[in-house]
Amino acid sequence: MKSFRKELWFNVPTRRAFINITPLVEECVRESGIRDGLLLCNAMHITASVFINDDEAGLHADFERWLEQLAPEHPHRQYRHNDTGEDNADAHLKREIMGRGVVVAITDGKLDFGPWEQIFYGEFDGMRPKRVLVKIIGQ
Repeated sequence: MKSFRKELWFNVPTRRAFINITPLVEECVRESGIRDGLLLCNAMHITASVFINDDEAGLHADFERWLEQLAPEHPHRQYRHNDTGEDNADAHLKREIMGRGVVVAITDGKLDFGPWEQIFYGEFDGMRPKRVLVKIIGQ
């Protein structure tokens, strides 16, 4: 069994964004040389997410609206976490909703996806460097 590890770094210039990282993850699969195995991809920060869904702008706008309804950024004073001097309690909650990461099968050297599936990095408290871990095991 082989193992491969790589960090992908992002510095999103806005507070929130959804970035399709599928091509970067596919490059990791190629670099690994693993033809059959499992890939773990997860955000290494508690105000960011990695998730699988469709790459469709309307859906991404729906995510943004839905997340803002569930965990609105303002007013900051509504969150106890922000009493510490932070202003990102909503980002922690949004990450919890969208998830920490994903596991994807690798078959014949490719991500074994269903129709329309893509991997996304969700940023909820940007404007600073953050990383995503890609770990692949297999043969």
